[in-house]
Parts: sequence; structure tokens; C-alpha cells
Amino acid sequence: MTADIRLLVLDIDGTLAGASNQINAPVLEAIAQVQQRGIAVAIATGRMYQSALRFHQSVGSVLPLMAYQGAFIKDPKTQKLHRHTPLPRNLALEILAYLAPMEASNDLSIHLYIDDQLHVRAIIDDTKAYAERSGIEPVAAGDLATLLTGNSAIETTKLLTLSENVDLLTDILAQLSQRYPTDDLYLTRSVEQFVEATHPKANKGEAVKYVAEDLLGLTPDQVMTIGDNYNDLEMLRYAGIGVAMGDAPEPVKQGADWVAPGVEADGVAAALRQFLL
Repeated sequence: MTADIRLLVLDIDGTLAGASNQINAPVLEAIAQVQQRGIAVAIATGRMYQSALRFHQSVGSVLPLMAYQGAFIKDPKTQKLHRHTPLPRNLALEILAYLAPMEASNDLSIHLYIDDQLHVRAIIDDTKAYAERSGIEPVAAGDLATLLTGNSAIETTKLLTLSENVDLLTDILAQLSQRYPTDDLYLTRSVEQFVEATHPKANKGEAVKYVAEDLLGLTPDQVMTIGDNYNDLEMLRYAGIGVAMGDAPEPVKQGADWVAPGVEADGVAAALRQFLL
């Protein structure tokens, strides 16, 4: 089985990069060895495209970068935008209306991603910390619903709710999941402090399928994926080999074929030694 793998797809946060926000040398070395064996490497992340770019370059990927859970797939070399599946405007406005009272009471902050720029109501401490880790400059846009309704050309790639109140986010995810079937909206968590909403076809499983099958002519059994959280489940299930990191939530581990050590123990390198090297 392992000899047939032609594509390796890697998540960033909690998989390639841990607390340091960098990729450790043993992981980079293992990835380079995989590439020397003729296996292509790609990145699939919930991050913004501009925030993920340095990781894409670090691993030497020559494939399009799958950002925003796969809602935005762009080739950094040619600048070709292969796919953009924005969140339907009516859903974005409905979710903003639902979250508005909680945002007004400072229980959470809301991120809108438009043209690969982060738009927020105001730049608060949570925003500053997020922007620093992401390496991006947020835009203070005032009322986000007004921003969307004021310009019909604006398309939202992703809506993210951020809060340190994890129980509140669990409740929000449950309520939104009841309200919107999976055919209407893709809802996920990439870390405990986030709830993310994208177009129903914008998930990592769909993105990896597009790159593997439409661009490379591969079948699922020729693909290996590695991730650490709920937003990785679709691509772990799609691939012939799906690996969960050791720090992953239990349901993610159960959805994988193998569980690697955690990110701080260079779990990606261990997984590549196990299956590809």
C-alpha cells in the first residue's frame, strides 16, 4: 500500500507547526526525503492563503496551496486561482445576526475573510494575538453586516468566531449545526478557540480530492494525509492513509488509520518514516 502513495498532504497548525509557529528541522528533512522519492507534497490548511504561504515555501511544494479549509486553492508560482467557493452572502449575514449580541457583550470576536484580508469590527487583544501568529495585518471595518450589505461585489471566503470561552463556542457550533444542514454550510473547529463556517463544498476532503484527482489524476489510495483536528477529518477519511497527530481530539484519532506522536515530538517525521521512508 505505502509504495503506491504519490501525494502527501499536510495540515499546518498542530501538524507541521507547534508552539514555535515554525517547522522543525527533522520534519523538513523527512519531507525532503519523501519528495526525493517522487512523492508530491501539498499543504491544506484553515489558514488564510497569505498566512500559509511561508509554510508552502518551506516544504518546497510545487502544487497549489489549499487555504481556508479548501475554499481557496491557488498556485503561488503561476498565481492561478484554481478554486474559490465563498460563503453564500445570505448565510454570512444570518450568522452575523445570530452572533451579534454575543459580540456586543465582548464574549467573542468575529473574523470575515475577504480577498485574502482579515476584516474585523475592531482590533482587540484577541485579534492582535491572532494576527501576530498569522503574520497578517487585520482591517478594522466597523459593522461587518454593513460592510457586506453595502457592497454586492464582496465575497466572504470564511467566517470565523474566536473566543476563549470554549463552552460558548461548543454551544454556538451545536446551535448552528442544528440550524444549517451540512448541504448548506460547512462548520468545523480547527482549534478549541475557533468555530469556522465556509461553503458546504469548502472542506479539506473536497480540496484534496480536487488536487489529487482533477489536477494529478490520482486515486484516493495514492494519497496520504496528516492532520490534527476536526477540520482535518474529511481529508483523513478521503485518503488511502490518513494519519492523526498524537494531540488530536479522540474522534479525529478514531477517523484516522494511524496516530503519530504529537507535533512537539515531530510526529510528521515519525509518520513519514512509518509509511513512506
